[in-house]
Amino acid sequence: MMYKRVLLCVAAFLSIAVNAEVPAVEKIAVKVVVVTMFENGEVTGDNPGEFQFWVERSKLDKELPFPLGEHALRMNADGVLGICVGGGIPNATASIMALGLDPRFDLSQAYWLVAGIAGGDPEDISLGSAAWANYVVDGDLVYELDAREMPEDWPYGLIPLGAKKPAETPKDIYTGWTLNTIAFTLNPELTQWAYQLTKNTPLQSTKAVKEFREQYSTYPNAKREPFVTVGDTLSSSTYWHGRHLNKWANDWMKLYTNGKANFMTTNMEDSGTMTALHRLARTGLVDTDRVMVLRTVSNYSMPPADKATSWSITADYPDDGKPALETAYRVGSQVVNALVTDWDKYKVATPKP
Repeated sequence: MMYKRVLLCVAAFLSIAVNAEVPAVEKIAVKVVVVTMFENGEVTGDNPGEFQFWVERSKLDKELPFPLGEHALRMNADGVLGICVGGGIPNATASIMALGLDPRFDLSQAYWLVAGIAGGDPEDISLGSAAWANYVVDGDLVYELDAREMPEDWPYGLIPLGAKKPAETPKDIYTGWTLNTIAFTLNPELTQWAYQLTKNTPLQSTKAVKEFREQYSTYPNAKREPFVTVGDTLSSSTYWHGRHLNKWANDWMKLYTNGKANFMTTNMEDSGTMTALHRLARTGLVDTDRVMVLRTVSNYSMPPADKATSWSITADYPDDGKPALETAYRVGSQVVNALVTDWDKYKVATPKP
């Protein structure tokens, strides 16, 4: 009898506890998320990767545990949140999805800035330069055959899914493959605003970078001093390289954007980031009209005319890619600072050029 009374008391207590009004924990309102991809070691005080300059210079001093990610999150008092997602499309997808579903944060009005280094097409851009993207296109979802086994009149051994030969318009692959994650269009007005704001940014050009650029004597744009421009980015976990694949990249970008995109940089994460953000946007957790992608050139996507591709793909980045890391921060931080400074305006309406 006594045992039954104890059970009834416990049940009554639990019922009261469950039905009691639990005070809601206020979410952390985020103004800007800075997305970086890799770090060389620690996030401060050593050889920098993409994350370190943001942590140190934007004073992302508050460390927030992030067990589903590759690094702890970092935040400052102005509402800027930094994340290092890890290299490759799978890491980027998983990390951004984990952040978007993290109950600690309100990301519904946040702007997203992807800021990382990339390979650059020497036909369009030079080392240390920055390109704001209007389009992100995935390059992994493809038929591939060994180039040694392809027909003689094919330029490369990569074919769109649902097509029969290179650069042929593919059939619908959403209904048959459940694939709608190849091409992503960014907000063109936001891209243009970011470009106009940053186009005159002084960029670093070191002796080593200049010497490397001079090897590209047949590519006028590759020899230019670093500059800021608008150009689109191809995303692939495969670190590809060479003249034939550079042609593929240009063809591929145009194929999946109805001829609108200009391939300028190559990266290893951004289609994963965009896939996650578009999924999160389905439930209003994020706003994909507030996403910007900035890629800065640490290396070229094909060799100079007189060099072998095998040499080019394994050549050291001039100055270990630091000028490109510097560019990513110099250019990207202007956009972040502008958004934070005029937050009352940009909280409710995206910037226009």
